[in-house]
Amino acid sequence: MLKLYYAPGTCALASHIALEEAGADYSAVRLDFKANQQQSPDYLEVNPKGRVPALVTDKGILTETPAILAYIAQTFPKAKLAPTDDPFAFAEAQSINNYLCATVHVAHAHKGRGYRWASDESSFADMKRMVPKSMGAAMELIEKGMLKGPWVMGEQYTICDPYLYTISLWLEGDSVDLKTFPKVADHMKRMAERPAVKKVMGEQQAKAA
Repeated sequence: MLKLYYAPGTCALASHIALEEAGADYSAVRLDFKANQQQSPDYLEVNPKGRVPALVTDKGILTETPAILAYIAQTFPKAKLAPTDDPFAFAEAQSINNYLCATVHVAHAHKGRGYRWASDESSFADMKRMVPKSMGAAMELIEKGMLKGPWVMGEQYTICDPYLYTISLWLEGDSVDLKTFPKVADHMKRMAERPAVKKVMGEQQAKAA
């Protein structure tokens, strides 16, 4: 059985949804970030980075959302969560997910985790002020050039969709007006209606309560 470590409100939501969509046999372990559980000795043995997600498999432990999503898609091919039979299309999916990981998520992190890049409090405030602009610019690029619709890659639902959905949930808190991105807003609505998403969101919210 696979084991996913996650925390509510984090990018681990994408992997959690993908596991549910794939019909995987898995368990989900919630970490309490408020109690700094991600830095506990027990968890650091699982993931020395002290972050989520982490996926425990029979071959070892995977971290980083794009890698976990690709693993899920390839491990459960019947779920058709990625065009694994088409090298170029699969690379396109990887390109999108890596953009979400390396650019969009990093832009979001400047709001509350400026200490990763600077030590001066004034620098933290400056980074925080930039978040609406940087996140807005990233979503504009996604809206106009990456989100084909109705799903990210077009007609086929893929591992890109739970990842975009997860990051889209952060936009309001980042002071980004979702009304200016109608395709992204429509995608969020479609995602919220999926049974797997409803189940995972319900479970995460219940455990967080």
